[in-house]
Amino acid sequence: MSKRPDDEELDELRRKRMEELQERRGGAQEGGEEAQQAAQQQAEAQKQALLRQYLTDEARKRLNTVKMSKPQFGEQVERQVVALAQSGRIQGKIDDEKMKQLLGELKPDSKRFDIKRR
Repeated sequence: MSKRPDDEELDELRRKRMEELQERRGGAQEGGEEAQQAAQQQAEAQKQALLRQYLTDEARKRLNTVKMSKPQFGEQVERQVVALAQSGRIQGKIDDEKMKQLLGELKPDSKRFDIKRR
């Protein structure tokens, strides 16, 4: 059973079509990643703009210091400030004292060991 010329042409067309579809699919995935990355950058820029708007310079410095030492906790505090700003619960700007209070309220409970000597 040898293939006819029409079958060979048909196989060749199918193979080319499959290659085209795979290239498109690969391009769409790359484009999706680029769009996702652009959306993340835009969200980060919006978050930074809100923080600049609602935090004084000293409060931003304190928050950056916290982020450098404890990145996850710093992100949590940033999310909290953004949520407060978006809900309209912030009047004026958050200064250094208010930031200290906020950090104190949000900090995870640390385990405390009391050693008693007899």
